[in-house]
Amino acid sequence: MNLSIVIPLLNEEDSLEELFSRIDKVCQTSNLSYEIWFVDDGSTDLSWSIIENLKVQHPQIHAIKFSRNYGKSQALHAAFARTNGDVVITMDADLQDFPEEIPELYNMVIQDNYDIVSGWKKKRFDNVMTKNIPSKLFNAAARKVSGVYLHDFNCGLKAYKKQVVKSVDVYGDMHRYIPVLAANAGFRRITEKEVQHQARPYGTSKFGTERFVRGFLDLVTLWFVSRFGGRPMHFFGAVGTLMFIFGFLSALWLGVSKLIDVAKGIYGHLITNNPWFYIALTMMIMGTLLFVAGFLGEMIIRTNREHKNYNIDEVI
Repeated sequence: MNLSIVIPLLNEEDSLEELFSRIDKVCQTSNLSYEIWFVDDGSTDLSWSIIENLKVQHPQIHAIKFSRNYGKSQALHAAFARTNGDVVITMDADLQDFPEEIPELYNMVIQDNYDIVSGWKKKRFDNVMTKNIPSKLFNAAARKVSGVYLHDFNCGLKAYKKQVVKSVDVYGDMHRYIPVLAANAGFRRITEKEVQHQARPYGTSKFGTERFVRGFLDLVTLWFVSRFGGRPMHFFGAVGTLMFIFGFLSALWLGVSKLIDVAKGIYGHLITNNPWFYIALTMMIMGTLLFVAGFLGEMIIRTNREHKNYNIDEVI
């Protein structure tokens, strides 16, 4: 199979039939065999009923229904595990992305041998203050921290080699950082393509400005995990050891100073009256705790943590 198209959605009943019709037309025109994986992320409208009706007429449609809203990362995680296409394309269900971009994205992966082709909405039709400006700031920070130079991490329209989606574990709110996760996993052939964008024709956006706050927090997490996720002892253990050594040397200096004073016949100077005593004690305690945190982190990553934190009601 040439293509697997993954489409997470939440309350998009007005756009689903038009979206499928355009995808089907594009794929047939380009002679691409394909499957579609819709992931209903807890819709409360008629989205699931529409998908079921489409499935009856079009066997290339598959769908996953979550018991409630879990988020885009969980939706992608569930669908990626089931895709069969040589190229996996993700896109949003709100018709702001153009299905007509699919053939060129596919060719860039197959013919140009890119691991990931990320869409770049150079000209956006969103609110300037609540989306465009925060998005530019967010993307600049993401480029600086991650070292992956893409203009638009948030664009939902992306194409991946099958090996990428089978190797990268998407969890939390990390869907926007899949290119970074892939780069950390060794998939370095990452590029971007300028794609068309239009204003949402139906419904309202499901994402508010708070997603950028969460995005920045996830970026900090990603920075740490990419550098120390495999060996947390390298961070916590090193910092903890340095703090303990500093505290121990400070305490040793206080003890030696006290002995020197006693040898000189100087009495009455209590070590506990010296603020360095409490600094040394605090440093040794914190150093010990950080070392233990590193040790526990090493134990945790060996338990093969499972990121599947969602419930599936139905798969068709």
